[in-house]
Amino acid sequence: MAFYAYLLRCSDGSYYAGHTDNLEQRVEQHQSGALGGYTATRRPVGLVWSEWFQTRDDAFLAEQRIKGWSRAKKEALIAGDWERVQMLARNRQEGGLCD
Repeated sequence: MAFYAYLLRCSDGSYYAGHTDNLEQRVEQHQSGALGGYTATRRPVGLVWSEWFQTRDDAFLAEQRIKGWSRAKKEALIAGDWERVQMLARNRQEGGLCD
């Protein structure tokens, strides 16, 4: 079975990170407001990033890690700019203000 971590862009420009074993269904649930919570009042939402994982635990850990990231780092992830993701991680570890 496949598990996914994902990132949605909400109508207010914010991002929502989650994980699931059925990505298409989960995005539809967010889109319809069926799940309530954060995304229900920020529709429409759009899937901007997802990654496949072998276990639910791995997908959940990715979700939790991404939730702690700055907006800039999330946008670098969405763009596939791994150099910027790494640079922002280094800046944060060094106490920089770029993150």
